[in-house]
Amino acid sequence: MPSYLVETYLARGQAGERTARERRARSAAEELTRESTRVRFERSIHIPEDEMCFFVFDAASVRDAALAAQRAELDPIRVVEAAPSGNAKEKK
Repeated sequence: MPSYLVETYLARGQAGERTARERRARSAAEELTRESTRVRFERSIHIPEDEMCFFVFDAASVRDAALAAQRAELDPIRVVEAAPSGNAKEKK
């Protein structure tokens, strides 16, 4: 299943909000999966200097990943497919 990177804004002073956003992302992915749209939340990456936070979802399509981000109220700036390195792909 492809991975998608959801780009969001997260100010340095709001770094504590990251945990709540991760919970919402995981919950939204689980809810969609129960509804027969397979989505899995993998992880988040916060870059405080740029005030950006990225959420990684495994999903069948960019639409499904975007839907998970919307349900999690992540206010996505953009959603793009992410290409893992060869080694990461082999482990899955």
